[in-house]
Amino acid sequence: MPILKIVYVELPAQELTATKDFYSSLFGWTFQDYGPTYSAFSDSGIEGGFNSDPTERTKAPLPVIESHALEETEQSILKAGGVITLPIFSFPGGRRFHFTDPAGNELAVMQRD
Repeated sequence: MPILKIVYVELPAQELTATKDFYSSLFGWTFQDYGPTYSAFSDSGIEGGFNSDPTERTKAPLPVIESHALEETEQSILKAGGVITLPIFSFPGGRRFHFTDPAGNELAVMQRD
């Protein structure tokens, strides 16, 4: 299996506008909205986004690993003892799934379109 790297970090947000205002004024980050509850950020050194949907946001920052073979990576995670917490789903720009490691940390793996 090729080496997979963290390429994105998703942060939970309570109030999206206030969160964007905070990071824009503090660090000069720019944003691309994807609906009323999600905004991707740029100019931060790593790609990322803020999720304010109370039914979808995680409780902690979510590291996102990029894979070019999503199903193969999912099987490797299961074989290594990981637990799939959110099955493969589509999002604007690709597909992803979430899993927990043996310590309970939640991560995601994505494959771009």
